[in-house]
Amino acid sequence: MLWLLFLLVAWGAAAISCIRLCIVAARTGLLHDASADSVRKGPDGPELTLYETAFLAGGPHRVVDLALVTMHLRRRLLLAHTGWATVVDPEGRDEMERAVIRAIGPRGQSPIPPVRRAAAAAETVRALADRLVTAGLAVPGGAGTDVAAAVRAVRGAALLVVAMGAVALLTPGHEPGTDGPVVPLLVWFGLPLALTLGCLIIARMEIHPYSCWASPAGQRLLAANEVPAAAKDHGLLAAIAVRGVRAVDDPALRAALGVRRPSS
Repeated sequence: MLWLLFLLVAWGAAAISCIRLCIVAARTGLLHDASADSVRKGPDGPELTLYETAFLAGGPHRVVDLALVTMHLRRRLLLAHTGWATVVDPEGRDEMERAVIRAIGPRGQSPIPPVRRAAAAAETVRALADRLVTAGLAVPGGAGTDVAAAVRAVRGAALLVVAMGAVALLTPGHEPGTDGPVVPLLVWFGLPLALTLGCLIIARMEIHPYSCWASPAGQRLLAANEVPAAAKDHGLLAAIAVRGVRAVDDPALRAALGVRRPSS
């Protein structure tokens, strides 16, 4: 009867992981989200702004990177290849730019990494996140990461069920070629396996891809927006909003932002 212990482990892992995924998805409103099918616009207009696009695609740090590059291109900020940011024009054109200037500090110069961290935690970015969450385009902070972790747990449970079933088949009395009840054993282990696989299929249909920031409605809105090739000014900024600083081609700017050169 040792196989019963393996069966309990399989059922426990399957049930706990699937329940966790359902709870996380329900708490973040990703499953059967009524607003997900109706939302087709940004919180403040018919289309997403670049800052909203950056947040949905990459979170707070993506928003700060977009602001840094915007200010650099428009000569309001100097991003040196050494990794320092220097304020050229202390009058920011919007709240995000003013948050970056405050993060740089009163001396007007600072290394870029601490500027990123401070600006990403600013009230301006939190307010942007709250608007997107209220509009049904973004998930609450950290919820997307929780969903991805829950999906990984269900996958792990499915593999554990298979492993427990294989071990149970090798226990005395159930080896291939014996007269042990192999078929009932496969059925008992097949049930938790079907549970985990079914949960994964539903999750893939309802909430895939498992974004850390955008809700299903936000992901569809991002996919519907055509992003220009990384050329000049607005095209480059739009590319950064969606793809991040990897879209930057200028070697000096890439060095300033800490982006490694693409491998040849």
